[in-house]
Amino acid sequence: MTFRTLLAAAMFVAIPSAVFADHATSAQEGYKEAHDKMMQHMMMPMSGDADKDFAMMMIPHHQGAIDMAEVELKFGKDETLRAMAEKIIEAQKKEIKEMKDWQAAHP
Repeated sequence: MTFRTLLAAAMFVAIPSAVFADHATSAQEGYKEAHDKMMQHMMMPMSGDADKDFAMMMIPHHQGAIDMAEVELKFGKDETLRAMAEKIIEAQKKEIKEMKDWQAAHP
């Protein structure tokens, strides 16, 4: 087998693998970014007031769910999971607004 034949065979195998790996890596990176962002925002100093701390920590937790659902919509193919992601985005945005309204009423 010549070098060119080996090179062509290697490219034939590597190119599809690289395409799939890039897709998976992009989704994995998206999920990791969403998780890291959520955890960073949840690590704020707590006040000691259970109600205020709950609202403060749940907002980034819910935003993390939104961010993860957006990764699913960008990369996911399963229609059931995509529909769930859309519902999650809608529900979590509503709850974030409710918690922010509660925070504004309870300084």
